[in-house]
Amino acid sequence: MSTTSPRHLFVAGATGATGRTLMRQALARGVSVLPHVRPKSANTEPASTWPRKAALELADAPALVEAMRGSTTVLQLIGTMRKRFAAGDTYETSDIGTTRQLVDAAKAAGVDHFVLLTSVGAGTPVGAYLKAKAEAERIVRDSGLAYTMVRPPALEGEYHRPPGFMHTVAKLPLLHNLKPMHLEQLAAVLLRVSEQRAPLNAVLEGKSLWAEVEAAGR
Repeated sequence: MSTTSPRHLFVAGATGATGRTLMRQALARGVSVLPHVRPKSANTEPASTWPRKAALELADAPALVEAMRGSTTVLQLIGTMRKRFAAGDTYETSDIGTTRQLVDAAKAAGVDHFVLLTSVGAGTPVGAYLKAKAEAERIVRDSGLAYTMVRPPALEGEYHRPPGFMHTVAKLPLLHNLKPMHLEQLAAVLLRVSEQRAPLNAVLEGKSLWAEVEAAGR
């Protein structure tokens, strides 16, 4: 079910590569968007240039709920990579824990749509990374909130550099949907599903995801 009512987006993970790209597109188009940033990042680029922001720790549940009030959609773009483990990040805290915090706050704040950025392969997870993505998906699926999950293939743009063989493999007839996706394309899809509030209770992956890229004009 889609809706024509104005949508107000709360973006968690706004300072990551996907989040920055999404924020640039959203602000250029005048989309109502409230990015979440950690307090220590509020006065750094690019957050310092954003007209509105929610500077708080996700662990501060009351503040998070209050910041979300009035939002219709929460976009969960937070995730980590193994190279950040030395800084204290883990899959449990960055992928699973933040999703749980955001889901709980969204339910309390009256949000009616939860958009989760996950990963191709999360449906049949192998390894710690995909198992964490699968658990985040389970939390959202079991939350009772209407949701849209986006499982992109390898990404390119900014510091994302997919292995060279990915472009070659994607030329094979049965694997063309695994071709790398540019951050601009992914951000456009995330905005589209958030503004349309559709498709609901669906997972976008492969053919269905690339159809959304085309529908978004990318």
